[in-house]
Amino acid sequence: MEEGRKQTNYRKLYPNVKEEIYDVLERSDRKIKYSKYDLKTERCSIDYEKGTVTYIPSREDSFERLLEGNRQFAAESESVEDTAVKTVMIEKMLDCIKQLTSKEQELITELFFMDKSERQLSLETGIPYMTIHDRKVKILGKLKKLMKK
Repeated sequence: MEEGRKQTNYRKLYPNVKEEIYDVLERSDRKIKYSKYDLKTERCSIDYEKGTVTYIPSREDSFERLLEGNRQFAAESESVEDTAVKTVMIEKMLDCIKQLTSKEQELITELFFMDKSERQLSLETGIPYMTIHDRKVKILGKLKKLMKK
């Protein structure tokens, strides 16, 4: 018997169970069958009056098969709205950085734009690591407040 058509006789398997339990078991079997077989099988619709056969693809298909059929997909690039929001936020951030003192700007530039670690900057400048860390936290808090304005 085909696996997709096999039904379990729960009444025979569990004879002393309430009717509601049988209903739940049969419905869950039907849901499993739907997700395993019905979504994945292809069908054809036959119109006997017109004499036409229409192919209905499965509702779940493989990416490779869709590519072979020259299907078009939405680009995975960033949307125009996201790009616009990002641009506005970058401009606002740069304006906020310009409001910092020159020493604060220098620290932010070294840490975030030149990708230096706090420890690396500490070795280069001779300033203790914790001092650099505390300054960074303070500057980031200041930037956060400026961004909210």
